Amino acid sequence: MNTKMLFCISVLTVVACLSACSRKDPLEEYGEYAPPDAYLEGSKHPYYGSENPWDRRFFTKALNLYGRRGQRQMLDIIEGKPAEAAAYCRQLLANDPTDLESRFNLAVAEAHLGNIDAAMSAVRDAVERGLPFERFIVGPRDVLKPLTESEAFKKYAASRPPVQLLHGPMLGSVTETSARFWVRTKDEVPVQAVVTKLQDPRNPIRSEVRKTEAARDYTAIVEVQGLSAATTYSYDIIIDGKPALSAPLPSFRTFPKADARISFQVAFGGCAGYTPANERMWDLIRSYKPEAFLTLGDNVYIDLPTMPNGLHYYTYYQRQSRPEFRRLVSTTPIYAIWDDHDCAIDDVWMGPYKDKPPWKMPLFNQFRENWANPSYGDPEWPGCWFNFSIGPVEFFMLECRFYRTNPYDKNPTMLGPVQKAWLKEKVRQSQATFKVLASSVEWTFDAKGAARDTWAGFRDERNEIFNFLAENRINGVILLSSDRHRSEAWRIDRPNGYSLYEFESARLTNEHVHELVPGALFGYNALQSFGLLTFDFTGPNPTVNYQIISINNESVHSLTVRLSDLSH
Repeated sequence: MNTKMLFCISVLTVVACLSACSRKDPLEEYGEYAPPDAYLEGSKHPYYGSENPWDRRFFTKALNLYGRRGQRQMLDIIEGKPAEAAAYCRQLLANDPTDLESRFNLAVAEAHLGNIDAAMSAVRDAVERGLPFERFIVGPRDVLKPLTESEAFKKYAASRPPVQLLHGPMLGSVTETSARFWVRTKDEVPVQAVVTKLQDPRNPIRSEVRKTEAARDYTAIVEVQGLSAATTYSYDIIIDGKPALSAPLPSFRTFPKADARISFQVAFGGCAGYTPANERMWDLIRSYKPEAFLTLGDNVYIDLPTMPNGLHYYTYYQRQSRPEFRRLVSTTPIYAIWDDHDCAIDDVWMGPYKDKPPWKMPLFNQFRENWANPSYGDPEWPGCWFNFSIGPVEFFMLECRFYRTNPYDKNPTMLGPVQKAWLKEKVRQSQATFKVLASSVEWTFDAKGAARDTWAGFRDERNEIFNFLAENRINGVILLSSDRHRSEAWRIDRPNGYSLYEFESARLTNEHVHELVPGALFGYNALQSFGLLTFDFTGPNPTVNYQIISINNESVHSLTVRLSDLSH
């Protein structure tokens, strides 16, 4: 594309957005942006790209956000600039001595500079101030080698209690009769889960034994089968023949049967930039004891569309090492999809191919290493879409980035043909009372001004899906979404069917906030929040209630929808 054309598209789009929004986010400049290899021969539109500049602005212009500062330090170390990283760490520590990420990265930078004494001083300071020692073991291992292979570090590590379990356990893929457990370990070791009924601990049920693999970043997933529905179990993880968890052991509850006439809750949300002051959100969600937690993308913020390197791993490890997060995921089944910031870069479309750009599949494989979902798309066309059920509710988790095509080109698709066909068939076959369609971006056309990043950029495809629901008289559909840094509810009226209700939650831990927009039934952006769904099947007319719960545990807004409201 020629520069003049790109400039015109960008300016026109920005002007349109400014006319629709009262305040423009300085990190967003809507247009068509992509590197040279995204332009295939004969095409004036890049097959992959972004609505925002394809650059590294998040590591230079977003340093007011805590998580970005640590990433900037780590990126400098990875790219051979440890002196700059060390100087930046010391600058931040002079203003805030409690900044543990700067102490962590200072230790790594000093080791790269050959200053092992200074590095070890930073290690000890970080651990004494509360940074989990496991952070120095988990890595990124190649980046931390100058530190961890030093004799001084080995001596310090030997003086501490031995540790093998670095991350997890994380619950996932729970059903009426089974559960999966994800872990990351220090070494390649055999792992097994042992599950017992709280009411009858005499007959433990054991998973198969699997070995964590370096090729999968020292992770493994084991599955326990033969469980009873709607039953509470406690469990331990056996690592290399030794119990890894301490009392009291974590517990979880298997899902109810499809015909259960009960009430239960499911929590959801997205946009969880690493922010120590807001990591308490995970304990708050756990306190509600939801049947499951759906994390709808931007689960971490990376924004580096390259082959996975130390920055990608470092960003995952920050969150996975937090005790609050570990407490939540050890007791609550987690179901995850990704969005732009954790799959590539802001407002990205990744194109229709599964094997290009070359970093696309490796980044997806890294995502898979860090979650325990039931499945990952189609065997021939992988992605983070899948479905699962909790009692009379079926959830359809959608992949909104991997096969998304350029919204500035003709006939764009967000889902791609394989996923869209899967969604239609599965929804049509579903016997669930409520069918929840979870998107990582908002369904309503009015959420993001003139931007094409939400379903507003894929209007024909959204209308096709909605028309399919009407033509097949599919009742009980609820829409979930994330992406804009606020929580809100929308009613989407249709000419040929009942109104659809969309519940959005997208500021779990983020410091950054998006302003409220007109047209929503209600919205909230004053503080971080999560969405809480209560499904009630105890009466003749089943209901779903949506609440916005602030990080201070305040129920800010609430809306109840009846099944009769969602019927043709």
